[in-house]
Amino acid sequence: MSAQTETSSTAGATAAGPPSQGAGAELACVTLYWLPLGAGGHSVRVNGLVFEAISARIQRREPCALYHSALELQLGAFRYVIEMAPVWNERAPERGVVAQGAVGDRRLGRFRLFRYEVRCWLGGRIPDVDAAVDSPLAVSEDAGCARRMLELVPAVPAAVWGRDELNAGEMWNSNSVVSWLIASAGAETASIHPPAGGRAPGWHAGLVVAARRPATAQASVV
Repeated sequence: MSAQTETSSTAGATAAGPPSQGAGAELACVTLYWLPLGAGGHSVRVNGLVFEAISARIQRREPCALYHSALELQLGAFRYVIEMAPVWNERAPERGVVAQGAVGDRRLGRFRLFRYEVRCWLGGRIPDVDAAVDSPLAVSEDAGCARRMLELVPAVPAAVWGRDELNAGEMWNSNSVVSWLIASAGAETASIHPPAGGRAPGWHAGLVVAARRPATAQASVV
């Protein structure tokens, strides 16, 4: 499978399908979860600690707790989970994969171990949600904003994880995907911050890329 962006038959759609315009879609809620980096994986947590220790030393500051973000979106009677995650951490076939990208280096993306996927998972779950801090955080209750966010998920830039391919000033990662979606859908982002004493690397990159040009949906899940 290519590491380039691709749409999938599981892109958040099922036989039931999401609500149509005017069919109860006025009821909407987009919420954000802050998950401690590596909450469900020892190696990820250790790597995060090493990364933050080096970053703090270079920037001459105290190390911070690192956070990964995910979205939960309710539109009418339908609930979606939107998240970037490794392709190998979830086996559910109907997990709503809409895009994939490489981890670390584009050439490594040919190997499953070095690929991530962006999910828009109808009825899905957020791994380790019980470990979330200061969550859930309300992002928007506007149905139009929620619908735009759903439509934009397949258009998320599939940049290499951990690199600054898009010249945004910091690496691209899961936080970049979430902040890009929120900003591109027209929701307010200025008041969104990681928990006290924490950092969300990549968040600023998503905002920078979203501000460069209006996003255009590549495919719709509604």
